[in-house]
Amino acid sequence: MQIACLDLEGVLVPEIWIEFSHRTGIPELSRTTRDEPDYDKLMRARIAILARHRLGLPDIQDVIAGMGPLAGAREFLDWLRHRFQVVILSDTFYEFAAPLMRQLGYPTLLCHNLVVDAAGKVRDFRIRLAHHKRESVRAMRALNFRTIAAGDSYNDTAMLAAADAGILFHPPQNVADEFPQFPVAYTYEELKAAFLHAHSALESSAAD
Repeated sequence: MQIACLDLEGVLVPEIWIEFSHRTGIPELSRTTRDEPDYDKLMRARIAILARHRLGLPDIQDVIAGMGPLAGAREFLDWLRHRFQVVILSDTFYEFAAPLMRQLGYPTLLCHNLVVDAAGKVRDFRIRLAHHKRESVRAMRALNFRTIAAGDSYNDTAMLAAADAGILFHPPQNVADEFPQFPVAYTYEELKAAFLHAHSALESSAAD
């Protein structure tokens, strides 16, 4: 049995923090894991910026309410779910993701939680598990599932390396250059082809 593991932001939906940066006019909030591989450092900086500008979770959720999946994402996800079991492994937060999951047909999502006070201010965050994307893939492999993973950023590369097959989807050039071992797809049609190629390769190896 094969499982497809997908990142969320940059693969199926736009980058939430970039959209929030544009809406608030705060350029520092546009940094993502495409720019900063240390997720803890990135989130600590984001929380400090929110506090400095007196912004909270309701402000972010207002922006998310006007967002939708990337063009073609729902169709791609439906195509993928006809062929694989699909799990989304993301470093987003459940407090962000609910409206977007509804538009994607409620796929299975494993992500993190925010710590928010009574006034709606973001005080901290709780990760599911350190390196949870990589560890989720390892757990699936321990259960004798074959895994094909796709993501776009630095924080996805450990997941791709842990999977039986990894694919970069529309990564920034610095990530593609640093991890040339992973095939790169730039459109959903190319991503479909990459999944089918990986599926065939895994089927062939299992038959040997």
